[in-house]
Amino acid sequence: MSEQNPIHIFVTHAFGPHEEYARVFEYLESRDNFFYANTSDPDAAARGDLEAMQEAIRNQIKQAEAVLFPIGVYNDNPKLYDFELTVAQAFDKPVIAIKSFGDTLVVPAHVIDVAAETVEWNDREITDAIRRHGRGEDVDQWDVVDFDPD
Repeated sequence: MSEQNPIHIFVTHAFGPHEEYARVFEYLESRDNFFYANTSDPDAAARGDLEAMQEAIRNQIKQAEAVLFPIGVYNDNPKLYDFELTVAQAFDKPVIAIKSFGDTLVVPAHVIDVAAETVEWNDREITDAIRRHGRGEDVDQWDVVDFDPD
């Protein structure tokens, strides 16, 4: 992964603004040397009929290497989000579920079944999961803790 070869991601959306959708990008932007291209477009087909919306979703997911699913958006439009998960499965795209912010919502069982991994709202966990499942990269990292023995 580099600036010339970013990881393509799709973040689930319901063709409208949502704070958890926006929060995903805040977390991704906070990581140094993490380069991504966003294939999701919440403004596409916003005024179209159901078929146009579904086709827009298919085209957006088809371009992605990984699908990010912030759980907190689910209750806004369960049918559309279930469709997005089904499309991700059909295109064999790994789904990375992100627990609801503040962990206030229960992750639906079928989402856990579809997700390659479920992560917390943590920039390192999210980007490591994208690298692991989107590109198959080994992301084992060790934290070094310095302490004064005195």
